[in-house]
Amino acid sequence: MNRILIKNAKIVNEGSIFEGDLLIENDLIVEISDSISLKTSNCIVIDAEGSYLMPGAIDDQVHFREPGLTHKGDIESESKAAVAGGITSFIEQPNTVPNAVTQEILEEKYEIASKKSYANYSFMMGATNDNLEEVLKTNPKNVAGIKIFLGSSTGNMLVDNEATLEKIFSSTPLLIAVHCEDETTIQNNLEKYKAEYGEDVPVTAHHLIRSAEACYISSSKAIALAKKTGARLHIFHLSTAKEMELFTNKIPLEEKKITAEVCVHHLWFTDEDYKTKGNFIKWNPAVKTADDRKALWEALLDGRIDVIATDHAPHTKEEKKQSYLKAPSGGPLVQHAVVAMFEAHHQGKISVEKIVEKMCHNPAKIFKIEKRGFIKEGYYADLVIVNPGLPWSVNADNILSKCKWSPFEGYTFKSRITHTFVNGQLVYNSFKVKNVHAGKRLLFDR
Repeated sequence: MNRILIKNAKIVNEGSIFEGDLLIENDLIVEISDSISLKTSNCIVIDAEGSYLMPGAIDDQVHFREPGLTHKGDIESESKAAVAGGITSFIEQPNTVPNAVTQEILEEKYEIASKKSYANYSFMMGATNDNLEEVLKTNPKNVAGIKIFLGSSTGNMLVDNEATLEKIFSSTPLLIAVHCEDETTIQNNLEKYKAEYGEDVPVTAHHLIRSAEACYISSSKAIALAKKTGARLHIFHLSTAKEMELFTNKIPLEEKKITAEVCVHHLWFTDEDYKTKGNFIKWNPAVKTADDRKALWEALLDGRIDVIATDHAPHTKEEKKQSYLKAPSGGPLVQHAVVAMFEAHHQGKISVEKIVEKMCHNPAKIFKIEKRGFIKEGYYADLVIVNPGLPWSVNADNILSKCKWSPFEGYTFKSRITHTFVNGQLVYNSFKVKNVHAGKRLLFDR
């Protein structure tokens, strides 16, 4: 029997922090108490005094690049980075090669993950203009949801046929997650900047090309369609102040049919950072202004935004070093997302309890993930120990993503993840990932 006793931890769960002990047996949490005494001969004991014990983070939006784009990253390398970053479960997007737009291709991704993933995994089914029949075959018990790109991003999955969109929204009981940017607005903006700069458009124009208007037009349309059809809608990576008026905090999360996500990079960077970071902070939707960032923080804290995620999407340095128009959008974030939020906590922006709510509890609630996202007896032992006072600096030697760079490179974080447990197994301990592929397929209570 696998038995691990964690002692003297500051246990963070459901809005409170209390000091206590926690016992893991095999893959489950079996006891939580002020003090647990055991014969230690058949039990590993970890003293977590001074550190927080939180549920493993659940990242509802990643791109791990397998199959077809594995020179950038793969399920093994990126899940390794995830567990090093305190993310114990991920939901991966369908714009791999081939796109996951048939049940057969979708299941092939699950098969790869079953052999290679360090973290728990789920994969979204991709929608296109002509695969409704395949979309409707998706099993709500073991697939996270349906992903629709309403603006072109990496891959070729733009759904722009309004009749098709309404059919998808009307026909599936599954959660529909959307990337919202209006393609016509983006293309018009791009042509304007090309007329001025030719092929040498500067990256400082990225947030003006993929503008706040482009985001708002698309998000508001998606929300109107969800309200019309009764669809369960989740909007990924919101980036603008204007969009915040579209969401409510007047009803409990469990009753919301329209939910919202913000990503770490939109909470951290602004358009001023393009001058120094260039294409290395080029994401879709774009990092926008300081006023937009301020509004995102306000909406996150007051409950209009429900989830913090990463949109982890690695590219090689060589790809990113190309000119703005050629460089792909996206970057690696899973290894540094949780500590980045703890950094915001040190800066007085967010409580530890709120970090856990937005990164652990709420993704579990929104996707109805079985027995994960909370520290409860009988739940899977997906757990993370965070030492809030153990500084470390990000450098190429400790970056685990295959691309070997990070927008945080050179930054010194005040907090460090010291231990990560996936299904009761210690998979990460102080900069070392153990060779334990402990991840399981996520199941959903639907």
